[in-house]
Parts: sequence; C-alpha cells; structure tokens
Amino acid sequence: MRPEENTLLTRTGAGTPMGELFRRYWLPTLLASELPENDSPPVRVKLLGERLLAFRDSEGRLGLIDEFCAHRGVSLWFGRNEECGLRCPYHGWKFDVTGQCVEVPSEPVESGYAKKIKLKSYPLVASGGVLWAYMGPPEEQPRLPGFEWQNLSAEHCYFSKRLQENNWLQAMEGGIDSAHVSWLHSMDLHSDPLHRSTKGASYQADKHPVFEIVESEGGLYIAARRKAEQDQYYWRITQFIMPMYTMVPPYGDNALNGHAWVPIDDENCFAWTFTYHPARPLSRMEREVMDAGGGIHTKYVPGTFRPLANKDNDYLIDRAGQKAGKTFSGVHGIAVQDGSLQESMGPIVDRTKENLCTTDNAIIMARSRLRKSALALQEKGTPPPALTPDCHAVRSCTYVLPQSESFLIMRDKAFIAKAGTSHVAI
Repeated sequence: MRPEENTLLTRTGAGTPMGELFRRYWLPTLLASELPENDSPPVRVKLLGERLLAFRDSEGRLGLIDEFCAHRGVSLWFGRNEECGLRCPYHGWKFDVTGQCVEVPSEPVESGYAKKIKLKSYPLVASGGVLWAYMGPPEEQPRLPGFEWQNLSAEHCYFSKRLQENNWLQAMEGGIDSAHVSWLHSMDLHSDPLHRSTKGASYQADKHPVFEIVESEGGLYIAARRKAEQDQYYWRITQFIMPMYTMVPPYGDNALNGHAWVPIDDENCFAWTFTYHPARPLSRMEREVMDAGGGIHTKYVPGTFRPLANKDNDYLIDRAGQKAGKTFSGVHGIAVQDGSLQESMGPIVDRTKENLCTTDNAIIMARSRLRKSALALQEKGTPPPALTPDCHAVRSCTYVLPQSESFLIMRDKAFIAKAGTSHVAI
C-alpha cells in the first residue's frame, strides 16, 4: 500500500475523504444506559476527532453539542443539567439540546444577545438500547440503521463497548480476518462456555482456510472454507457492512455477535459488541459469562470502558499458561486477545511494510470498497452504500455443504434476518 492510500483510509477528521464518508452514516455513540434519566449528568463524547457533549434534558430530549461554552471555552461537562438546558458553571450561560444559547444572565433579555449564540450540534437518537449520532449534512441524513437486534427485547440482547487504543481500520480488519481464529483463539474455542462443545469449534483445527469473497449490496460476504467430514466443507460467513460493521460467524445455538468499530480519533476507537439471539432470551448463564468478560466481551478498569487487561500491564499476559497451552497467546479473553495484537501494531500501522497473502483477500477488498466509496463521495457526490436499513438486516452464519456446492446456495436461507427465526449455525 502506498503511504497516501494508508493516510486516506485511516484519517477520519472533518474534511478528510474517510471522515466525510463516516459522517454520512448514523454512528453508535453511547449505550442508552449512559444517559439513564432526564437531567442526568452530561457525558463526554469524542467522535471522528470532535470533542462533544451528550445530555438528556428535563423533557427527555437528547442533545449532542460542542463540549465547550461559546463564552470563554469552559468545558460544559462541568455544567448543571437543569430546566431543559445545560448551564455553564462559570458565568451561567445556558444551552439547549440543539446548542442554542437560551440565557446569558449578564445581558438584558430584550437585547436578544442569547439568540445570536449557537453551538455546533448533531442529531442524537435512541434505537435498540443505543444512542446514534449523525454528523453529516442535514439534507443527506439517511434513515436509521435496521439491524435485527434493534427490534428485539432487552432479554434477547447484551451490548458492550471497549476502548481500543489504535486506529479504527486495523481493528475492523481483525473483525473480517477469519484466518486468525484457528490460531489466536484456538484454545478458547474449547474452553469458553459460549463456544466450546460445538461442531464449529472442532472444525477450526483446519488451520488453512480458503477464502471466497463476494460483494453484497452493503459490503461483502466473506466466506472462509475449512475441511469437514469426507467430501464436505465447513463454511464461516462473515458479513462486512459499510463502513465499519462486522458480524461474527456463530457457534451452534449460541447467540449471534456483531461489532462496530467507531473512530474516536485517528489513534483510538470504540469496539462495540452486540450479542443477541433472534429466537430466545439469553440465559442467566450466558449473561453471567459475559458479565465476567467471557465470549467476546471483557472486564473494564472501574469507571471506564478501558479493558482491565491493557497495554500498561502487558494485557496480564500469562507466559506459563501460554507454554502450557491454556491460551495460544498467553492473553486471556477473546476480545483482549484481538485488542492486544491490534494495539501492538502501533496507533496507526504502516501498511507500506505489509506482505499480504491469500487469506487477506477480504481485507484487500474491504479497503478497496472503502477507498472507492470515499473518493466517489468526494469527487462526484455519489452516496455511499449501506444507507438503507435493508443492508443491515442480515446475519452471519456457519454450515456444512458438499464440496461441489457453492457457499452462495445458502444465501436466501441463512444470510437474511427473518424475525422470530433462529440463525443457521453448527
């Protein structure tokens, strides 16, 4: 990859090609539980390099506004959330959820001074237990995403997010890399309660997957083929949905999982994890495992979304356990295993030094689609893909087929979300 291509794909600030692409989509920004009630404390948000503040006013309306007071730049995180507005504690200037200044105590009301002051603001909307932000041109605002889990009850779902201290792209690329599962996560597939004892976990013993990738309306179908029983192949189908969603192929009747890799700035991102079962509530055991950092979730440093095992403590690597075969990498937990290696590349990996191989075809195609979409938007104003809810109403899946069959024979049966029905998995 040429340096300028790496720069284009990894920079998401305002005015950059990739930044403008991201700003055409609704982005998962906060868990709904982070703003639990009217007039609750505001929450700092950094998204695509912009420092913002989210709050819920006295009537339940949501706001996402510039973090800093228009008077002298005080952070409004220190403000009082009261009577349908956020009041700066320094001199009492007050702003509503649209960023409009509604009161400047030092100026006469009749002067109309407050009406002249307005902070930058963005729409913030609740759907499916998540608060979504849209940062693009108002006239280009698309419909809300249509992921299957947005219409499920809370009993069917478990969501989390974790800070990852590297660029969004190398994190997302890990999400579409099915080849690493047979290595990095190989021990965990037989020990983690949400993976072990499934047929799919046993097929990961084939460490030489063959990939077939096909473009979909919203992204890519990424099919990884491994050997199964005689004259059969085991297929893992990962969905990549523009610009930063990946869906993890499931194991047996365990829940489905998906990720969103949302840029905080160019050197940090939030890795969102959406776990849900379309046909049954999650069990108490499943929730307890995920609460304890199992599955593809993790435990946090108290009061933060930073993993407890992080780069400052070498991810609590267990060298003795690594040598004894408890984990392949010595790092415990699937989420932290991924994060540790992606952070080890540095804040923004230098892709000019890569030596890619056949198992990287999905990564190559995803980069190409992102680049083409960003340039088409910049140069021609062409709307990017995956702006309609139908592009999100899809599933990952796993299945076994005769070697003579194309993996696409299962597209209608397994790739599309169908309300109230279970997913296809082994």
